[in-house]
Amino acid sequence: MAQFEVYENRGKNSDIFPYLVDITNNLHSNSKLRVVVPLCSDNYAISKLNPYFSINGKKLYLSTMDIAGVPATILGDSVTTLKEYRSQIIDAIDFLINGF
Repeated sequence: MAQFEVYENRGKNSDIFPYLVDITNNLHSNSKLRVVVPLCSDNYAISKLNPYFSINGKKLYLSTMDIAGVPATILGDSVTTLKEYRSQIIDAIDFLINGF
């Protein structure tokens, strides 16, 4: 598992959040828990808090307010990586926590 990897969501909210972005630092790669931010198609978004990405041809928003710790077992197959968007993801988390 790698930081900023996008996985299929095998959890119970997969209809709302089809994909999860693993934001856990690679130092914790052996942990059974992962910190994730879900992706959703909800079109209500605050640009700095909810940047959007194209995943498999769908416009999906980073649902930063729904950040969570989850068992690694609910992460399905890797579909892509967002590591090139690292700064946007970190900025969204900073905005959630710091408000700027």
